[in-house]
Amino acid sequence: MELMSTILSMDKTLSKFAELGYRSTEFADDKLREAARIAIAVSLKVQKGEQVLIISNPRPDVAAIAEALYDASLDAGGRPILLFQPVKPQMSFAEPAVIAAFGAKPEVAISLSDEKLGKDPVGIASPYIHNDVPYDHIFHLQMYGAKTCRSFWSPSTTVESFIRTVPIDYVELQRRCAAIKEILDRAVTVRVTAPGGTDITMGLRGREAKSDDGNFSVPGSGGNLPAGETFISPENGTAQGRICFDGSISVKEGEIVINTPIECIVADGFVREILGREEAACLLQTIEAAETNAHDFERDGKLPSGKGDVYARNARNIGELGIGLNPAARIIGKMLEDEKAFHTCHFAIGSNYDEDAPSLIHLDGLVKKPTITAIFADGSEQLIERDGELVGN
Repeated sequence: MELMSTILSMDKTLSKFAELGYRSTEFADDKLREAARIAIAVSLKVQKGEQVLIISNPRPDVAAIAEALYDASLDAGGRPILLFQPVKPQMSFAEPAVIAAFGAKPEVAISLSDEKLGKDPVGIASPYIHNDVPYDHIFHLQMYGAKTCRSFWSPSTTVESFIRTVPIDYVELQRRCAAIKEILDRAVTVRVTAPGGTDITMGLRGREAKSDDGNFSVPGSGGNLPAGETFISPENGTAQGRICFDGSISVKEGEIVINTPIECIVADGFVREILGREEAACLLQTIEAAETNAHDFERDGKLPSGKGDVYARNARNIGELGIGLNPAARIIGKMLEDEKAFHTCHFAIGSNYDEDAPSLIHLDGLVKKPTITAIFADGSEQLIERDGELVGN
């Protein structure tokens, strides 16, 4: 009788999970299990005894992937912990328990968020300092500063996208990423033009490109899954020209596929004017909200005194140029995948990856079929892409 009660209880639990859209990994399909195995064993190379912190939300797709990653971590000999928190939009704070979990200094951290991991209220109010560099999130401190962990983060991913874009040829991806990184690292300027009207130049002196190539096996390494981009933060104050976003773009409410192009006039590194229709209005509203919130955060003690103006100003900063390199990715209205798509590049408005232009936002937007030209100190040039096609790669 006791056994029968246990079976009935388990059956009710599984039925409830099914109603909510969860997929217990015991019953997950082979493709999800294989994609999770690749993420843990091939990309992160989780070793026996390593702590694996997985942070997610109780939403069907991200929860299913998080559970699959939990099981794959166990299979690899890791010690996984899975935390669920409410969904965190662009300018929200992570739950205290999530921030506290980083205090255990996990060797591996994974964010499977339906939107964002969430900001660190402690780090924003009083940034962590490592080697004289301030970090406004404990995760950034451990990843980029102390380099005690390695990671991947997959905001807004879906099961369909994960199983399609994660099992790819990482050797080839890493070769392409490395070749483009080498070019950008040598360049002093880069120019991007596109049929949609984009024509912008930006300085790269003193900047180093980063590769989201799927190899997150050493401390301090990390990126997205799906992987597949090489990206760089321009020199602050150097971006000049026009960006015409015509793929998709991140806004406060999520991502939107662009029907009418959004034209951004850029001068001295900042967006000065935004032209277009409904999509342009959504982008402007998001930027203005970040500007207002920065001053509100300072007033409420969530930002150090004097930082409100800095965070507000950088809400219009051009913080990134990235080049999509995942052959399985396509534009679906999920920026995690969209920005990896072949034949595209993307620019971010807001914070950068060199920790010297902090902002409450980092809004990626796609430009289709770009021509990207690297310019070197001696005046010579090298094409990276022509009309969206890789040159010499």
